[in-house]
Amino acid sequence: MRKFLVVLDDSRECLNAMRFAAMRAANTGGGVTILSVIPPDDFNHWIGVGDIMREEARERIEAHFEVFAKWMRDRQGVDPELVIREGDAVPEIIAQVRDDKEIGVLVLGAGSGKKGPGPLVTNLTKNSGSLPIPITIVPGDLSKEELQAIT
Repeated sequence: MRKFLVVLDDSRECLNAMRFAAMRAANTGGGVTILSVIPPDDFNHWIGVGDIMREEARERIEAHFEVFAKWMRDRQGVDPELVIREGDAVPEIIAQVRDDKEIGVLVLGAGSGKKGPGPLVTNLTKNSGSLPIPITIVPGDLSKEELQAIT
């Protein structure tokens, strides 16, 4: 089964990337893998404190994932899987693509503000020539109806 890999983060544009991935998966008989990356600098504290912070980050990610997963299951009939990795986002995303041979498309949400599309889109498009899969960039300003029309 071909899977769509989408990154779960705190960005606003993440929502449209999630929607797009779920709709495409539903329309093509594919799956969705949701990846969240915990940055290493979040845990540069004493060992015990770092462990507690890591666990709290995982709990927060799992709660956020469940919101998207419920919508995907209820509205799109897609049961996503969650992968949590620790490290710098771009290398971890690339590693996930290389580790999971079923991933066929990386879906990223692009910001529409003055700051540009966002750091993930900017950095991953620089590496796109060496990736074994295509990247789909979903504009953050597309409406639900526009997403449905193109998926």
